[in-house]
Amino acid sequence: MINNVFGIDLGTNNIKIYTRNDDSVLVEKNMIAIENKSTLFAYGNSAFDMYEKAPSNIKISFPLSNGVIADIKNMETIIRYFIKDLMGGRIAPADYLIAVPTDVTEVEKRAFYDLIRDANVKARKIMVVEKAVADGLGMDIDVKNSQGVLVVNVGYETTEISILSLGGIVLSKLIKAGGLKFDEAIKNAVRKEYSLIIGGKTAENVKMSLEQMEKEDTCAVVYGRDIVTGLPVEREIPASLVNSCLEEHFNTIIDNVKVILERTPPELGADIYRHGIYLTGGASQVNRLAEKLANGTGLRVNVSENPIESVVIGLSKIIKDDNYKSVAYAIEGMSK
Repeated sequence: MINNVFGIDLGTNNIKIYTRNDDSVLVEKNMIAIENKSTLFAYGNSAFDMYEKAPSNIKISFPLSNGVIADIKNMETIIRYFIKDLMGGRIAPADYLIAVPTDVTEVEKRAFYDLIRDANVKARKIMVVEKAVADGLGMDIDVKNSQGVLVVNVGYETTEISILSLGGIVLSKLIKAGGLKFDEAIKNAVRKEYSLIIGGKTAENVKMSLEQMEKEDTCAVVYGRDIVTGLPVEREIPASLVNSCLEEHFNTIIDNVKVILERTPPELGADIYRHGIYLTGGASQVNRLAEKLANGTGLRVNVSENPIESVVIGLSKIIKDDNYKSVAYAIEGMSK
């Protein structure tokens, strides 16, 4: 392991880690299962498989909340175990590049650095990159030129709207709307319309199969608990119900994109008009979101080919290409 470098994108729902030595990207659920309050039971995808099914002595949680670290101890554990897995069971010294949201406090940004420093992963050098800049690179945008670029990253709990130019961020806004809100809207609509309680995983599956449902003109078959009888039942959910309950959250995102555009300097606004909006993030794949965004803003929407991994692909470019090294920076107290 000579001079290995890792690029880490901590998402609320998924953790993405790029390893330079074998040029690979690991994508796993950012979840941890703790047994009897102290023993690590599972992490990553195996913890997600147990989610909403575990007994009371096993607590399954997301260490990130709204894009920032809520449980640093468990997050350190997840990082340490994934890095250990990627290094073949033995942790060796390495450099780390971590993506951080822009529109958070300095203390919250610092927590990302502290996380890697304190996770016992033998970090030699830790650099941070603004998430939106890495997003742009991951979508093959030359973020270092003077062109204005609007990136909308729709994540699990948050949506980050950013204007990029000259390798930096001109404007940025983080809003609490994302995939989780979409899932909750589906759960609430099903409960109201059919007196049926469904789980988060079921709601997520309905959301992701929406496009296929519309193409094939079929309904989603869901299983849940009937509120009246308390018994498990099966119901068919039409695509029209799902579309209508997601509308409000789509509009929230569109309204905030408009707010950012209203504050954008005219010259950058002209660039954005020419290039359009760049849409990425795991929840950006939801059916009709790109179409609604285009209609709501009057701009072309460029959808990322790999929305879940766009940030970590951007980190890999910074690691491999010296031309982009300048977009990574050190936090006070770190040696370059």
